Amino acid sequence: MNDRLTALDAGFLQAEDSDAHASLAVAVLAILEGPTPDFAELQAALGEWSAEIPRMRQVLHSYPLDISAPQWVAARNFDIAHHVRRHTVTAPGDDAAVYRAVADVMERRLDRSRPLWETWVFDGLSDGRWAMLIKLHHCIADGVSASAMLASVCDDQPAPHEEVPNTASRSGGRPRQGFNPITIGSDAWRMLTATARNGVRVAYGAAQIAAGMLTTPAQQLNGQLSDLRRFSAVQVSLNDVQLISKRFGVTVNDVALAAITDGFRSAMLRRDMQPSAGPIRTLVPVSVRRPELQHVPDNRVSLLLPDLPIDRSDPLEQLRLVHRRLSTAKHSGQRQAGSWVVAAANLVPFPIMASAVRLLGRLPQNGVVAVATNVPGPRERMRILDRQILDLVPVPPIAIGIRTGIAILSYADRLTFGVIGDYDARLDVDELARGIEHGLARLVAVANAAIHTRRLGNLMLLSG
Repeated sequence: MNDRLTALDAGFLQAEDSDAHASLAVAVLAILEGPTPDFAELQAALGEWSAEIPRMRQVLHSYPLDISAPQWVAARNFDIAHHVRRHTVTAPGDDAAVYRAVADVMERRLDRSRPLWETWVFDGLSDGRWAMLIKLHHCIADGVSASAMLASVCDDQPAPHEEVPNTASRSGGRPRQGFNPITIGSDAWRMLTATARNGVRVAYGAAQIAAGMLTTPAQQLNGQLSDLRRFSAVQVSLNDVQLISKRFGVTVNDVALAAITDGFRSAMLRRDMQPSAGPIRTLVPVSVRRPELQHVPDNRVSLLLPDLPIDRSDPLEQLRLVHRRLSTAKHSGQRQAGSWVVAAANLVPFPIMASAVRLLGRLPQNGVVAVATNVPGPRERMRILDRQILDLVPVPPIAIGIRTGIAILSYADRLTFGVIGDYDARLDVDELARGIEHGLARLVAVANAAIHTRRLGNLMLLSG
């Protein structure tokens, strides 16, 4: 395992350093059935878990003047009590009380003199429940690898996600041929033209990303972060999401972003803001992690910058526009450009890279309003200390002037949207979460109506 941070991993530290009010940690909230276990027993279990994952027992060693990237080294005098803490939520212990506790924890930065993670045990929940908030710094892992690390806390490990086999492998797609100068010449020409096309595509994608970051949108929803946060969440049926996806030939991510679009629109209308002023540009992280590297603790992501069509009121039109804009972003070279920038950053001397990221982080960023990330979670219900996990709620970070973050996580038969916002943001996170739920309900109604109409038409054809 490489113990020196990559440019992307270190970039999360530099981005945090550029804003005193940013806290770039990711988290997941597990709500469990009771009874709450003995705290000492839970500390011991988490101590054993942390001992099996090197990053959980390591601290960052930074070099003077950033002469080299920070390096992971073994922590001296590791104390599990520094990392596993207990908090009683306020009465009546409902979801709102839990979410307030989550916001309080996410406001605070992790102490870099210790391993960059902590677990908060919440008791006092209604219906005999209890909860665990597991929080770790983004420099350790992206959403996919963090999900794999956090799932290892469970009694039984979840089944790995099925991957679609690549039947058109470059290495095995064509049989090898003997030496033929004509064939070699044509192959070289095809390689040269393909490389040129890819270069143009990457350049175009990079131009789109730069324009998206620099262009001021019609809706001014971003700005300086405060030191306080708000958090909310909403759960929807994964079966409903898949029904919509299948009925209209779109992806699950398309459906989720369409619901988020409607959520932004309804939240803005409640605040007497005009969605007709224009779309909301959203940063959508895209995993470039190979399946065999799922458990490697690092960041392997690129990005897309689609515009959410909040100016459209029809849910089906929103869905089709989201699908079209995501498809366009995927094929325009944005993802490849993001990966190229990350790869190129690793070739730049670290002092220059670190200073550049800190400087850019301090500049006003007006183009991107929100971040929305989707991570696949366990398909089966899991247990911790023989208590069933009732719900898994993702918690994203916010930084660089982005005041709203939405994380999407699947668990068993549910899809959960975790919404975090700056305390002083214009949009309320509870209204946004309710709007997402309402947006999905509208899409379900449209999908069911379309299915009913198709069945009625088939019956009429049969009877005729």
